[in-house]
Amino acid sequence: MEYTYEQLKHKTVAELREIAKGDDKEVVQGYTQMNKEHLIAALAKALGIKHEHHEVVGVDKASIKARIREMKKKRDEALSAHDSAQLKVARRTIHRLKRQIHKATV
Repeated sequence: MEYTYEQLKHKTVAELREIAKGDDKEVVQGYTQMNKEHLIAALAKALGIKHEHHEVVGVDKASIKARIREMKKKRDEALSAHDSAQLKVARRTIHRLKRQIHKATV
């Protein structure tokens, strides 16, 4: 049976060990001693499953990340100058920009 990374992630350790039992690849040797995290990684490698990455749609991620880097510099300057008002503005702006990327992620 074909599995996706997400399907493996939602299975119990016992279910993952059953899947590993049927696979004779060297990658899953010692599956009875592995914890869930290591077992998922080994099974994904043995079954040729790639971890799916999310994509950002509808916004220019590179420009937002550049603005975040600028705001982090301003945040550090505000920290060293003990300017709490500027620090708050910088932190809120960074948070807002990160949320903008997060909301555009599919």
